[in-house]
Amino acid sequence: MRLPNAVHEAASWRIKEIVPDFTLEDVWALPVDGGADDFPKLLELATTLDPANASSLPARALWRIRDRLGAWFDLGRISEPDDGDGGLPIPGTNEISLAGRLPDDLRSSPWDHDFGSLPFQPLYRIEREAAAEISNKTVHGVMHLAWAEQRAGRFQGQMAVYVKPRGAFGKAYMAFIKPFRLFIVYPALTRQVERQWKDRQGGAS
Repeated sequence: MRLPNAVHEAASWRIKEIVPDFTLEDVWALPVDGGADDFPKLLELATTLDPANASSLPARALWRIRDRLGAWFDLGRISEPDDGDGGLPIPGTNEISLAGRLPDDLRSSPWDHDFGSLPFQPLYRIEREAAAEISNKTVHGVMHLAWAEQRAGRFQGQMAVYVKPRGAFGKAYMAFIKPFRLFIVYPALTRQVERQWKDRQGGAS
């Protein structure tokens, strides 16, 4: 369920204050919905996803191939995040992490979940949005999760991806993986989200 970037850009998400020099790469409607207070359930689900062991064989294979290539070509393993301590600077800046850009109110709103196998470091979490960053030798990126109101009292999850490639190689890498990302990885990820959401909702009923 890919959405036009304009859908995300039209909303007043706080992430836009933090990443004005990043490119909005993708926006996806997630197959999860609920009431105003259900956003924490989506965040908890997001931190338990495991693409390396997804039910989709192509998605599993691509994730593991990326890890193998990372080991061979010194790109870093996608399943091992940079913790921001002594890592690579954000392209075009001297910053290691976006955490230094957060205004005071966002700095006091930590996202305390451990991402487990996912290569992300939390940035902030507020009532209806949260963000986490990833840094490796090809790109510095941000995953933004939002709880977007669809009609009175009903909300749907959305995921936006912001990126800043590392030079010509990073741009070439992003262009190369785009069809795999759009047609294999993200569809498999959203199906996994949908299954887990239904399981959790069923268990709560």
